[in-house]
Amino acid sequence: MLYFSKWKIWGIIAVCVAAILFTIPNFLSKATLSGLPGWVPQRQINLGLDLRGGSYLLLEIDTAAVIRDRLDTATDAARTALRTANIGYTELAGADRSVTVHLRDAGQADAALTALGDIGSRTAAGQPEFKVDSAADGKITLTLTDASLTDRIGKAVEQSIEIVRRRIDETGVNEPQIARQGADRILVQLPGVQDPDRIKRLLGQTAKMTFRLLDPNGDAVGGKAPPGSEILQGYARAGTNGAAPRYVVRRKVEVDGADLTDARAATNSQSAEWVVSFEFNSSGARRFAQVTQQNVGRPFAIVLDDKVLSAPVIREPITGGRGQISGNFTAQSANDLAVLLRAGALPAPLQVIEERSVGPDLGADSIRAGILSCLVGLVLVATYMIIGYGIFGLFADLAVIVNLFMTLAALSLLQATLTLPGIAGILLMLGMSVDANILINERIREETRRGRTPFAAMEAGFKRAFSTILDSNLTTLIKMIILFLLGSGTVKGFAVTISLGIIISLFTATVLVRLMMVTWLRRRRPAMLPV
Repeated sequence: MLYFSKWKIWGIIAVCVAAILFTIPNFLSKATLSGLPGWVPQRQINLGLDLRGGSYLLLEIDTAAVIRDRLDTATDAARTALRTANIGYTELAGADRSVTVHLRDAGQADAALTALGDIGSRTAAGQPEFKVDSAADGKITLTLTDASLTDRIGKAVEQSIEIVRRRIDETGVNEPQIARQGADRILVQLPGVQDPDRIKRLLGQTAKMTFRLLDPNGDAVGGKAPPGSEILQGYARAGTNGAAPRYVVRRKVEVDGADLTDARAATNSQSAEWVVSFEFNSSGARRFAQVTQQNVGRPFAIVLDDKVLSAPVIREPITGGRGQISGNFTAQSANDLAVLLRAGALPAPLQVIEERSVGPDLGADSIRAGILSCLVGLVLVATYMIIGYGIFGLFADLAVIVNLFMTLAALSLLQATLTLPGIAGILLMLGMSVDANILINERIREETRRGRTPFAAMEAGFKRAFSTILDSNLTTLIKMIILFLLGSGTVKGFAVTISLGIIISLFTATVLVRLMMVTWLRRRRPAMLPV
């Protein structure tokens, strides 16, 4: 128990030195780090919003749009199903949470119910998506159930979180915190972002892109759109005094923007204007080639969020699956559109319902307060241990310092995000890390009072205290794991900091302190232990 081989001693020393080396980069600037050799550790702890400053956004998904899109899809599916079954109807529309249809012949109600039975899917719990009611006058109503609506909104929120994360990652924001909050809200924290206007613009666009043909029979000026078409607004062009063109666009989507695999901002080699180059996947490329082959000489509208970006005329078939979007772009707007297309379309619009900004000065004040609190806590703990246990208390204090370095080194290697609760966790960890040493010292003191020799008392003290130390730390670690799994954001950061401190304290208390105490004991060989 009290014997350490040379390789163990050098291994413990190497771990301590490595902890110091991996902690040092956190006290150096990025410019200084970049000028150091490649073998020098470069990883740093990321500072959270409350320490570094930045922006806080609370987004809410438009549940009405989720319902509206589902009802539109269900209405189209119902129309197709009734026509396929040769069932006549007079009215078919979706409103509120229901799709209603009036049959010409009430006697076909059973056949209509059979035809409409396959429209709705099922929820994760296996419940039907629509509740179907039939009246004697031939009116059939399909109503979204509460369970299906909750399930659909939940899926829309989860999908939106992934798309929001991809969009923000494309902008280069370091360590954004994105998490679900409640049933239909998304929390976004952007450390270091003092002006979130561009982020808000990127997140405020659904970015649903479609490629559709223009309807030659419509009259955009007169406001007349034939059945199956609609009038959409375009974007104002240079030299038009701010007047935006209007287009009569067919509702049928020829190619969906979901088939895009890449989009990049570029400049046109002939006109030198900014454009967005895009590329389809294999299925999108085949469909795009088919549409352009069949419609040479006709204008093809590129629609983004119900506004026409451009409507170029198809000069020749485009079979390579690649194309360009022109639209009087600047470098910034072209890059933003490329980011939106690469990240994908949101299932529903997002609205910013709360916005806060934390200045860098406030973050610097928080860092100073956190460091000061840690130093005060360290001094108080160190003083208590020296007064209570003498030289053994000093060894415990050295272990606490090493524990602090090892915790910071672990956070650096993980490139974790440190927040104010994380600093509170470090402060709490400083107090917890000496608990094991107090148990050990008290056990050694008990054995000494029983008349044991210094070597026997120390060995018995470590042996008897180890099980208690292990049990107490394991119970706390389990609580921190539960907190990490059930918590979010800064709560997780607190749990991670405490968990690392617990694991590291097992090493510093039972291995490092034991090495220091045994080394002192072998060199001094005192008649009595100073406890």
